[in-house]
Amino acid sequence: MFLLYNGQLLPENELRLPLSNRAFQYNDGFFETIMVAHGKVRFWAAHWERIQEAAQVLQIDLPLDLTAENLARQILFLAKENQCGDLARVKLKIWRSGEGLYTPPTDAADWLLSAQPAPLSAASALQVGLCQTVRTVPSPFSSFKGINAPVYILASREKTHKGYDDLLLLDPHGNLSELTFSNLFWVKENTLFTPALATGCLNGVLRRSLLAWALKNQWQTQEGLFPMEDLLKAELVFAGNVTGLRAIASLEHQALPQAEEHLAKLEKVFLG
Repeated sequence: MFLLYNGQLLPENELRLPLSNRAFQYNDGFFETIMVAHGKVRFWAAHWERIQEAAQVLQIDLPLDLTAENLARQILFLAKENQCGDLARVKLKIWRSGEGLYTPPTDAADWLLSAQPAPLSAASALQVGLCQTVRTVPSPFSSFKGINAPVYILASREKTHKGYDDLLLLDPHGNLSELTFSNLFWVKENTLFTPALATGCLNGVLRRSLLAWALKNQWQTQEGLFPMEDLLKAELVFAGNVTGLRAIASLEHQALPQAEEHLAKLEKVFLG
């Protein structure tokens, strides 16, 4: 496998990063998970928007030559170079250059691209539990993917221990927030619901794109603070991330309405 490090193509085993690297020392950066399907970067405009937002929040200066067009070309190039086929999972990591302690000597950025073939996402509905060990942490940093992710790591450990497909995370006040690797959505009376960013959920690329698509297609949408009981009253509950949409069949072994034919129709017109 090959990597692109600051635009330079390297075999994976030739990447050398110093111990003083700020991503390693201070988690001083962020990452994006990007899907390439049939030679096209999926949701690229939304990814680029979030990359710029994350860099602005962390006060990291993106390289001048790292434009949306140039980065998209490099993503496609690496997916092809690594023979990823029709579906590739690409990870972009961006961190602050230089050494130093907490006070950085520069705000310039280093970046790294990796790409590997991606399996087709599972189509079966999810069996979901309620996370008991951690809750989300709303902050200016919670809307993008930081390289320090203890909430998701601990929740994922709990998920594995309990034998669920995923866990539902609540915010500090007990409101619905998200799943460990997806945003949460439900449909009721022709309205698409999803938790507000104030709950500390990730401002997922699919979340942005789905809300924009729904508004464009004259759907009613509502972002807000919702109790868990609202899921029991929904017509359809589903999870969504860059790999696609999946129905949620149950929460803590209590069946949820699925209306999977509606989900299949939504996925077909939205994802194509």
